[in-house]
Amino acid sequence: MKKFMGEDFLLTTDTAVQLYENYAKDLPIIDYHCHLSPQEIFENKKFKNITEAWLYGDHYKWRAMRANGVPEQYITGDASDYDKFIQWANTVPMLIGNPLYNWTHLELQRFFGVHEVLNGQSAPAIWEKVNAQLTGVDFGARDLIMKSNVTVVCTTDDPADSLEYHQQIKGLKDFNVKVLPSFRPDKGLEIRRDSFLPWIDRLSDIYGSSVDNYETLLHALESRVRFFHSIGGKVSDHALDIVMFEDTTREEAGTIFAKALQGESLTLDDEKKYKTYTLTFLGKLYAELGWVMQLHMNALRNNNTRMLNELGPDTGYDSMNDNEIAKPLVKLLDGLEQASALPKTIIYSLNPKDNYVIAGIIGSFQGGGVAGKMQFGTAWWFNDNKEGMLDQMKVLSNLGLLTRFVGMLTDSRSFLSYTRHEYFRRLVCRLIGEWVEEGEIPYDMELLGSIVKGISHQNAKEYFAFE
Repeated sequence: MKKFMGEDFLLTTDTAVQLYENYAKDLPIIDYHCHLSPQEIFENKKFKNITEAWLYGDHYKWRAMRANGVPEQYITGDASDYDKFIQWANTVPMLIGNPLYNWTHLELQRFFGVHEVLNGQSAPAIWEKVNAQLTGVDFGARDLIMKSNVTVVCTTDDPADSLEYHQQIKGLKDFNVKVLPSFRPDKGLEIRRDSFLPWIDRLSDIYGSSVDNYETLLHALESRVRFFHSIGGKVSDHALDIVMFEDTTREEAGTIFAKALQGESLTLDDEKKYKTYTLTFLGKLYAELGWVMQLHMNALRNNNTRMLNELGPDTGYDSMNDNEIAKPLVKLLDGLEQASALPKTIIYSLNPKDNYVIAGIIGSFQGGGVAGKMQFGTAWWFNDNKEGMLDQMKVLSNLGLLTRFVGMLTDSRSFLSYTRHEYFRRLVCRLIGEWVEEGEIPYDMELLGSIVKGISHQNAKEYFAFE
């Protein structure tokens, strides 16, 4: 019997242990997609207790607590932080088999040196021990990033954001981590949502001129992309919950935009055409600048209308969608390819039914002398667990080159989430180690070590080429 969360956690073979200890363990982290706050990073936010650091805004944990019968008062309500922590501690033993169980204990071990199992009995002592460290020196937001050996953080930023904190972070003397913006123009693409016109007003303000026609919109978007680029941004991100494509023209997209500005109702075809032209325009710009385009798809958001009205979005009421993605995705990529303007692209789906679809599609658009130009993005959100990560890597290895995979990201709002990179790296070593033990690949530690280093760090470093 192995020790709980011991040194060989998740490592099932001697080869896996060697690969992790000698090649993966101490590598820096490039977190190329997350939802950390640039303001909190600049201000080196201090946390008053573990509840604030752990439970505020973490809808993974909120979903688990609801499933365990915890009243909303102790999740997003007005209960004390201590009482919320106790309710979380009471939930943890019920999480066996859920990655949250392991992530929770990894964070306690790596950041706070706490190796006790968290439960209702151990919770009061762990509360005191962890909080004594959190409220002391060297446990602010920047400190936690540096403790995790992170070299690059890419936050998620709207085109209308000022990026003022990114610029201020650059001036910090004691912080050598690159914090770079990622261009996330979702609100500018969702033309049929109530948020669209208010967003156009925000864009006008930051652009410095009224965005009152489509040509001005495209110019404003290009202006903001180039501004992001000047700050060091080299990544975009798009939430394509439904992948759309409809052949159209610039003039037709302009007419649709004009109708939206007048408050006229738009059809689904209007939305498809507007999104197709606008996203294609942006894709060409990304290619020109050498950016990486990320496409996240098949999320079904805000399922529970009553709780959406009560708590708002991003509170734990999302799930996987099952829309077809193959044809519209291929048309989008092919349109860019025909224009010789397909940027480096990472494609993610929240639904694992799409794994083979994506792995097959990216193989149709590789080339241009760029290793791994098209990437099958890491297992994401509901899939960033042991089986989900292993399945994603197995599919990629079956249809493409796992060896060129750019690996893990946090996709998190928590400064304590960097242990997920350890979790991922252990699984990479486990998978390769098992192939060696089964005689499927040779025991060549020089080769295997370079592959593990690549997937854990080096591939991302070369792929994104952050300056």
